[in-house]
Amino acid sequence: MKFAFDTDEVLRDTLSKMKATYEKFFIEDYVSEEGEEEFEYKIIEPITSHKFSEYFLFPSESDYINFLYLDFPMNIFGHSPSMSANTFNTFSDIQKNVLSKRDKLSVIGMGVAKIKPASLFFYSKYGMEVDNIQFYNKKTIKKIWSKFDVIVTANPNLLEIKPKNKISIKINTDYNQNYESDYSIDSIEGFTSVYNQLKLKHA
Repeated sequence: MKFAFDTDEVLRDTLSKMKATYEKFFIEDYVSEEGEEEFEYKIIEPITSHKFSEYFLFPSESDYINFLYLDFPMNIFGHSPSMSANTFNTFSDIQKNVLSKRDKLSVIGMGVAKIKPASLFFYSKYGMEVDNIQFYNKKTIKKIWSKFDVIVTANPNLLEIKPKNKISIKINTDYNQNYESDYSIDSIEGFTSVYNQLKLKHA
């Protein structure tokens, strides 16, 4: 089977780093420019939807886009921590000891603007040894499911477009609770149990 592990909230603690970056540059250290209209920067919590622009407040949508994709992608996507101290040890074990030799493993992730090089830095930082890395954006996300049998993801956009003949494994977050999946786990530490169930079903 062809397996794909998404990056955000599966391998990388992206949301926590978004919060830390926003708080540092727009709340703690922010200095307004002369003539700039007064604006109250704040994060609305809890974050219960993947429409993050509704929770990270900016004067305009373009300011939010600049924050995420142009001004701070290395801070957010490159320097994010992994989901836990053991995430990449677990992932390496899945790759080398859990999956069978017939299985194919890939990593996927959002690849908009400067997020792609930042993500490559993130993967290298943790010594990830996966040959196939594929990036997606709003235009190409629908094609991702055609390339894999099983996707492990926290992304509601991927979960809601899953074809019936594919398998989704959802990493539970506050913002994807209302999205259905074939399986759900709290972290990739739970993957092996699901994989063993899949082997029994498809034996």
